[in-house]
Amino acid sequence: MRFNFNLTGSCQEDLMHEADDSLVSREKLFSDYAHDIHRNLRESEKMLRAKPNYLERHPEISSGMRVILVDWLAEVVQEYKLCSETLHLAINYLDRFLSHTAFIKRSKLQLVGTAALLIAAKYEEIFPPELNEFVYITDSIYSRKNLTWMENAFLRVLAFRMAAPTTNQFLCMFMSIQPVCSKTENLALYIAELSLLETDPFLQFLPSLLAAGTYCLAAYTINKSLWPDSLVSFTGYTLTEIRPCLTNLHKLYVSAESRPQQAIRGRYKTSNTLLMCVLHTLTQFYIKTRRVL
Repeated sequence: MRFNFNLTGSCQEDLMHEADDSLVSREKLFSDYAHDIHRNLRESEKMLRAKPNYLERHPEISSGMRVILVDWLAEVVQEYKLCSETLHLAINYLDRFLSHTAFIKRSKLQLVGTAALLIAAKYEEIFPPELNEFVYITDSIYSRKNLTWMENAFLRVLAFRMAAPTTNQFLCMFMSIQPVCSKTENLALYIAELSLLETDPFLQFLPSLLAAGTYCLAAYTINKSLWPDSLVSFTGYTLTEIRPCLTNLHKLYVSAESRPQQAIRGRYKTSNTLLMCVLHTLTQFYIKTRRVL
C-alpha cells in the first residue's frame, strides 16, 4: 500500500498559518514571562558555575590542554551537526566536573571531555549520536565501558544538575528582547563560542555578563551601537559593569584568526552554517522557554 503525502495548496497554506500562529504564540508567551525566566536563570547561574582557578587542582592539566580539548569538541559538534547550546553545555559540565574533582590524569582529559559532550548531546539534541559514535571519535582509545563509567561519574559529581544556564541561552534571550540584524546575531554567537576556549579570564564572569559583553561587541562591530536602554532595564547591567568583560572579549576576537585552534572559526565560515546555527539556537531557545513555563 502506498501513501501519498503530497499537499494541496490550501493544505500547505493552512500548515504555514499554523506554524506562524505557533511562533507568534511562543513569542507572546515569552514576552509575558521573560522577566521571571531571566530572574530564574540569573539565580541558577551563580550555583551552576565553575571555579575560575580549578586547574590548580589538576597538576597534569594545563590551560593549553583545555584549549586543545575545547577546540576538538567544537570539531565534533561541527562534524555531527550538533547545536551550539550542546557545545556550551558540554563545556559547562567539563569545567564544573574539574572544579569538583582533583588530580585528573592528562591521559584521561579527552575521556572527560567526550563524556561531557555525550551528556550534553543527550540533554539538548533531539537525535543525539549513539554511544558507539563517541567511541569512534576517540579513535577507540576509550571503550563503551570507559565512557559509561565516566558518564556516571559526571552525574554523581554534578548531582544530576544538568540544566545549567549558558552564555548562549542568555544571548538568545537578549536578542529576543532587543532584536538585531542577522550579521550581528551571527557575530555574537561566534564570539560567545570563542569565549569557551579560555578559562582565564572568562570563568571570572557570569554567563549573563558574558552574553551582555558578546552582544555589545557584536552590536558595536556591525552597527556602532552598544548596550540599549531596553537591556539595561531588563538585565540591570550597565555598560560600566560590562566593560571589563567586553574588553577581554575584544582581545580574544582580534586574536582569533592567528590562534592555532580554528575549529570554532571554521564553524562560522559559511553563510549556510551561520544561518543554521542561528535558526537552531533560536528554535531551541523557544522550546526551552516552553519547558520552563
